[in-house]
Amino acid sequence: MKRFYIVLLLFLANGGFSQERQKLTLWYKQPAGNTWENALPIGNGFLGAMVYGNVEKETIQLNEHTVWSGSPNRNDNPDALAALPIVRKLIFEGKYKEAEKLTNQSIVTKKSHGQMFQPVGNLHLTFEGHQQFSNYRRELDIEKAVTTTTYAVGGVTYTREAFVSFPDRVIVVRLTADKANSLSFSATYSSPHAKKSIAVTPNKELTLAATTADHEGVKGLVRLKGIAKIKIEGGNMSTTDTSVVVKNANTATIFISIATNFNKYDDISGDENKRASEYLNKAFPKAYPVILKGHIAAYQRYFNRVKLDLGTTDAVKLPTDERLKNFNKSYDPHFVTLYYQYGRYLLISSSQPGGQPANLQGIWNNKLRPAWDSKYTININTEMNYWPAEKTNLSALHEPLLKLIKELSETGKETAKVMYGAKGWMAHHNTDIWRINGPVDGAFWGVWNAGGGWLSQHLWEHYLYNGDKKYLASVYPILKGAATFYVDFLVEHPKYHWLVVAPANSPENAPAAHEGSSIDAGTTMDNQIVYDVFSSTIRAAEVLGSDLAFVDSLKQIRSKLAPMHIGKHNQLQEWLDDVDDPNDHHRHISHLYGLFPSNQISAYRTPELFAAAKNTLLQRSDVSTGWSMGWKVNWWAKMQDGNHAYKLIQNQLTPLGINADGGGTYNNLFDAHPPFQIDGNFGCTSGITEMLMQSAEDAIHLLPALPDVWTAGSIRGLRAKGGFEIVAMEWKDAKLVKLVVKSNLGGNLRLRLPNKLQLSTGVTLAKAQGKNTNPFYQLEEIPKPIISEKSTIQPLELKETFLFDVATQKGKVYTFSVK
Repeated sequence: MKRFYIVLLLFLANGGFSQERQKLTLWYKQPAGNTWENALPIGNGFLGAMVYGNVEKETIQLNEHTVWSGSPNRNDNPDALAALPIVRKLIFEGKYKEAEKLTNQSIVTKKSHGQMFQPVGNLHLTFEGHQQFSNYRRELDIEKAVTTTTYAVGGVTYTREAFVSFPDRVIVVRLTADKANSLSFSATYSSPHAKKSIAVTPNKELTLAATTADHEGVKGLVRLKGIAKIKIEGGNMSTTDTSVVVKNANTATIFISIATNFNKYDDISGDENKRASEYLNKAFPKAYPVILKGHIAAYQRYFNRVKLDLGTTDAVKLPTDERLKNFNKSYDPHFVTLYYQYGRYLLISSSQPGGQPANLQGIWNNKLRPAWDSKYTININTEMNYWPAEKTNLSALHEPLLKLIKELSETGKETAKVMYGAKGWMAHHNTDIWRINGPVDGAFWGVWNAGGGWLSQHLWEHYLYNGDKKYLASVYPILKGAATFYVDFLVEHPKYHWLVVAPANSPENAPAAHEGSSIDAGTTMDNQIVYDVFSSTIRAAEVLGSDLAFVDSLKQIRSKLAPMHIGKHNQLQEWLDDVDDPNDHHRHISHLYGLFPSNQISAYRTPELFAAAKNTLLQRSDVSTGWSMGWKVNWWAKMQDGNHAYKLIQNQLTPLGINADGGGTYNNLFDAHPPFQIDGNFGCTSGITEMLMQSAEDAIHLLPALPDVWTAGSIRGLRAKGGFEIVAMEWKDAKLVKLVVKSNLGGNLRLRLPNKLQLSTGVTLAKAQGKNTNPFYQLEEIPKPIISEKSTIQPLELKETFLFDVATQKGKVYTFSVK
């Protein structure tokens, strides 16, 4: 071990390898075969494809963001209104199983439990005589969003490139050979849809038309159209009824256009044929170098904003699957950089303004009936997808989720009224492209009614990073609507006399002490979310200088909410009753919402709660499903424990099947719940950011959770609340040596640092005094926790930090260096 650190120090002293010299590439020595999770994902937020890289029979699996089963529908259960007081009475009497039974009968939907995100189909390319090949390599260059496959047959080297063009909205596949007239193949479509038609038009366009499935009583009415058209140089092209055949060409470029009749969640009157043709006809005349250059430029406009360098070792010379296999037992810091940027790549590729938000699988799915319907699970997974958006400089990509929230606020008004007799709007734990709001999947999951409340916080977060008051005014009615629902829905707890949510649950968990039922009242997560909804609505109204009477009423109601509790095991209680089991290793630790993504639990403002949160994390243990480990990286970063956060990264970056009873990562670096869920990828990218920078407290905290293995490195392009951008940050020996910050909005810049810095002008930084005057760092003082008499909780010892204030002007850049 001593020798390892000597080698490491020598390596770092010599500067390591910068990211600029080391490409960010996933690469493999073998094709994907028949395993979808080995294929490589490409996408532009509207179209997605999985490229297998198979030699003789290549498969390119296709997705389009609006291909969903069903059609416009609602799934509210009007029986809920009459059952609600009875369910509440049973809960307050401790008759949890009876409450659960009645909830299943009268509150859970009797209609659709949500529709399915479905694939388009596959483009198959068959190359005769390519059974025996050599010099094989396939890769995904995430700096350019292009996948490449190369191999040799009979002395000829063949190359295939594929990407999904951002500006042109088509999938492009380029086939070349280094010997003239050597390229021969056939192309055909397949599709798993029952209602489909595959044909070739007189002008040699390969077409696929299909209609999505009926599901749970909702008729499938989404129509899709796929068109593939091939442009060749040399050779000739012929057709059959269902295929296009290319013979003896020098090059071939395939353009794939896909569109549907979907306009909006309540409108499917579009013309899929016209749309698909228009996309194709716009792109097809362009020369390949032109369309490739335009694609890369549009992609890099987002991707190049953030650069991370944690160092590089010889491990970069290995294929990605081997690096994954070795990561837990080797030093490969660049693999973390690759995985971090892969998360940003996936968000860019699956979420673009004007498109649908990234769902449970982003935009990539090959099954007609995917796990959990590949829809939007809004009791954690959908929110986690967008944790990297603001802080990793992808704010514009938040737009599809913000639009979904707006649409849910429209459909959710009827749900609130019909089911609960409440004003405002709400959503339960799941939704889909049709923006359903009713409770699905049974009382154990579906009765959780904080989906709208949690999602609404993304509207507020977007403002905190951008400071756009016009935007805030446009979303304020949605924030107010989420708060209004709780104003009407909260009820006084007869035992504790706080206002609580009832029925409630702590997502997908149930205490044995409550008869193994998840149904409860006033669960900790619900209390935290209601507190946030009220607080953000209050602050938004105050920023806008309006609705002050409503603000006063919210403040009064907020004062009656239940505080957090620390239980007999020194844990943060998940329920109002002290019934947590320290041996419970459930994947959901929902009550730590208050630690992250919320900031109610703080190392500096709520030391006892902070210590209790750590105990809860330790009791729940590390290894879990993939997305859960991704969330834990964020929590341990908030705990300022970089080594433990890094341990979770190691657990997550472990091949599936190694972690006993837990998830991991597939060979293509997709997160394994299992099966594949993309939220783990996004959660870990967020967590790595939180290890390097946090802005949830009253200051921008730099290097809050640096692990021992990252003693030197640099990052640039991160964004913090209040419009601040970390233009550049470098550290050595775990100390900052350079910092450049741009202030896009002006105002006080408060920095929490591991060591002292000074301005490049030589001016010594002013020690921070009192509250941060920057309005974007205004903090709410939460109620003091109630601590069990059996608890021995003690505040944790924190690392020494230095707190400085810098007055900034809008648009100016500030450079800091070691004093």
